[in-house]
Amino acid sequence: MNSSHGVTFNKLQKRLRRNTGQAIQDYQMITAGDRIMVCLSGGKDSYVMLDMLLSLQRRAPVEFELFAVNLDQKQPGFPADVLPDYLSSIEVPFHILEQDTYSVVKRVIPEGKTTCGLCSRLRRGALYRFAEQQGATKIALGHHRDDIIETLFLNLFHGGRLKAMPPKLLSDDGKHLVIRPLAYCSERDIGRYAAIKDFPIIPCNLCGSQTNLQRQVIKDMLQQWSHRHPGRIENIFRAIRHVSPSQLADRSLFDFTGLGQKPAPAEEESSNWLVPDRTCSTACPTTLGADA
Repeated sequence: MNSSHGVTFNKLQKRLRRNTGQAIQDYQMITAGDRIMVCLSGGKDSYVMLDMLLSLQRRAPVEFELFAVNLDQKQPGFPADVLPDYLSSIEVPFHILEQDTYSVVKRVIPEGKTTCGLCSRLRRGALYRFAEQQGATKIALGHHRDDIIETLFLNLFHGGRLKAMPPKLLSDDGKHLVIRPLAYCSERDIGRYAAIKDFPIIPCNLCGSQTNLQRQVIKDMLQQWSHRHPGRIENIFRAIRHVSPSQLADRSLFDFTGLGQKPAPAEEESSNWLVPDRTCSTACPTTLGADA
């Protein structure tokens, strides 16, 4: 590595470390005595996450424990020795779980259909069970800023919900705290760092390329936006972190019903805005909220 490349790498490493540390601090992801299960897929994101956590562990003001876990899903041709060799070389405690989710996914999902949903649920269930067995206090996943933004648009366009991935999450059963230390890190930085570090990347080929996945469509859209409008991706993520419930329309998040109302006199009945005035032959537009 020449001097100019060395400077570039140092800046990149410091930025990733700073962003990871800031996310951990902002969301109180790690506390003293934590036993953190770091989920490794063999992809660039999880390698960088582990690298950042190990770096921060050496400098953190609190002590916490890390151990790595990989789920061998029995995909044909999966290089089973890659992760054990790598983790042994950096002296990180690890476990390799073996569960044939590949056969389940192939049996259940018709050919040509998206397999990611079922694959993710099966993988999550296996990891949650193992985390409980190992007494893990936190489960660390390698999702980054771009994953969070892509999920926002997937839910917006295809699910009709303003919903993304939170940096910190309590599982539905209340047993597991999931953290995403790379929540502030861009995929571009992660990819560059992984390439320079030359991590032994294992591609996910369970589902093949699946170039028409909706997530890939969203990713392409965001990349075009980023190229044409620099700073737009950063603004989108900033918006996810600065939500104004009173400026949206979710009645469960903001009391629109009580906004500006005065208590009705006891002898009077409150109006029902969903029922037309019976003295009118037709429903009044102002009563039903119709266009004038």
